[in-house]
Amino acid sequence: MLALIDLEMEKHGRKPEPNIFGSVWRFLRRCLFLVLALGPMPNHIAFIMDGNRRYAKRRNVKEGTGHGVGFTTLTSVCQYCFEMGVKYVTVYAFSIDNFKRKPEEVQSLMDLMKEKIDELLEEESIVQKYGFRINFWGSLDLLSEPVRLAAEKAMAHTASNTGPVLSVCVAYTSTNEIMRAIKKSCARKRLGTRGYANCDGESVCEDIDGCVTVADLEENLDTADCPDPDIVIRTSGETRLSNFLLWQTSLSHLQNPNPLWPEFSLRNLIWAILEYQKIYPYLEARRRLAKKEN
Repeated sequence: MLALIDLEMEKHGRKPEPNIFGSVWRFLRRCLFLVLALGPMPNHIAFIMDGNRRYAKRRNVKEGTGHGVGFTTLTSVCQYCFEMGVKYVTVYAFSIDNFKRKPEEVQSLMDLMKEKIDELLEEESIVQKYGFRINFWGSLDLLSEPVRLAAEKAMAHTASNTGPVLSVCVAYTSTNEIMRAIKKSCARKRLGTRGYANCDGESVCEDIDGCVTVADLEENLDTADCPDPDIVIRTSGETRLSNFLLWQTSLSHLQNPNPLWPEFSLRNLIWAILEYQKIYPYLEARRRLAKKEN
């Protein structure tokens, strides 16, 4: 079965499939997912899509080719996640630190990003098929104007969709997200919109209960309307979070499979969920304990 999965994934997005093969493959996939669903399923999976440049280098092709293949992998992974019943998928697409790369590389990535965002809004895209909502998290003002406008258009276009949720972290780091959340919280308090004591963000509050609380911060994070990830997967074997969702992943199951992101297959995804199901009782116990402590 897994050999068939890998064969299909090698073909996916690269050449058309015969109709009969596509029908058989969809049937086998449904059966496989039904068996998998007998165990606890994650509600939210986050991916650090690492290895696009190394993929291109190993194959001696243009650097941008790896990112293009990586987008194909993203659409495939999203489709499989949503077919399994995973409601939320979050991906780390572009860090604020990535702006330090060569200007021509950054510009190439911006162009590719706009192209792929536009593709998501086409009639026959995965967005239309599954009716999912798209979020873009990060300091979007740092993006080039065409990319920022494309991202805003995608969010507006899908805002009323009630299907799965795809959140894309661009111009993002977790520390920047937390900093912005604190600033938003202080701004709300200065305006007195929530009935707290005013806080000018500079001096100590006279009423300590009126200062920023954990609840205030969480309400103003980019992820405010999204549950914390059950699984965080970083491809290419790297074990660092690289400033990704640091606040939200204290009880997430962290995994670091060896394949580079463009090579990440359904077999790797299924294995990740099986690993999560194995550790699930421990994670649930830790979550219940954390709720009691709060």
